[in-house]
Amino acid sequence: MNGKRIVCVVGTRPEAIKMAPVIQALQRSDWARPYVLLTAQHRELLDQVMRLFGLAADDDLNIMKPNQQLPALTAQLLLALDAALERAAPDAVLAQGDTTTVMCAALASFYRRLPFGHVEAGLRTGDLAYPFPEEGNRVLAARLARWHFAPTETARRNLLREGIDEGAIHVTGNTVIDALLQVAPSAQGLDLGFAQGRRLVLLTAHRRENFGAPMAQVFRAVRALVDRHDDVAVLYAVHPNPNVRQMAQELLSGHPRIHLAAPLDYEPFVAAMKAATLILTDSGGVQEEAPALAKPVLVLRHETERPEAVDAGVVKLVGPDYEAILRESETLLTDEDAYRAMARGVSPYGDGEAAGRIEKALRASLD
Repeated sequence: MNGKRIVCVVGTRPEAIKMAPVIQALQRSDWARPYVLLTAQHRELLDQVMRLFGLAADDDLNIMKPNQQLPALTAQLLLALDAALERAAPDAVLAQGDTTTVMCAALASFYRRLPFGHVEAGLRTGDLAYPFPEEGNRVLAARLARWHFAPTETARRNLLREGIDEGAIHVTGNTVIDALLQVAPSAQGLDLGFAQGRRLVLLTAHRRENFGAPMAQVFRAVRALVDRHDDVAVLYAVHPNPNVRQMAQELLSGHPRIHLAAPLDYEPFVAAMKAATLILTDSGGVQEEAPALAKPVLVLRHETERPEAVDAGVVKLVGPDYEAILRESETLLTDEDAYRAMARGVSPYGDGEAAGRIEKALRASLD
């Protein structure tokens, strides 16, 4: 089979969701041969998404081990990715986002003098410590990338301020909207019996910088919110990290209107977003997806690398702060005008055509 071999590196579930439309667009093309390389930084969560989008791995490094620390993970990833790139002998390498997988993919490509494309390039908080280590990962990846696929004009401006060549930046939209529009029409059938007749609050919380006391504040605020409002129920798909799971059990279990679930496949999770009245999250992807579904989002962080939805008034930063979470949640649950102002279906992150724009930009450069 002729064509350019494009290695698509995927490590975590969010990366799989956002890379799936790109891989599909390359598969449909007549010039590219996508080669899917998994690091499996999230094993079970990653496999769910691969099945949903009908994707199979060409190489699987299965790198993650329990309680693996960043130095060991980085060293193992770099060595394993270097060997995998030698096996694949690609014409180019793509990776998405800001994980250790992405940073190592960029560095391994640089060492082998392979052109690297960064999907979702240019997101910045401006503080290397928040989020950690993601901000550092994406800054490092940007220095090594040939192609910068920026989701928004804000991301493009961030890259220009860092001295990235304007001709290397392509504003494409965010591929998560491509994925969401594929899945949302059929996302239904989630068992929400515990919330029957009640308003659903969907919670996601897993970020490293919120471990410990900040996450305890989040969970206590959520429990207080449910205690104060008999017509509210909470669904929390608990992240498998022991730092999250143990505290969730301690502070949220045993309440009849708080349902602690195992991590949801992507399609049921989209169904949960569609069913929710309000979403509380420290996730980056949810900040992009939920506004497109007309769901208000309170972000459990003090900063975001996704300011567009905040500027549009459909996402609000509350931090992992007990009082702020309760105050803003209760405002949205009791003030119809405030709720309507945030539930407007505004999607500043794309139109569902981002993957096609990435494929066209690569073709123009490589074909």
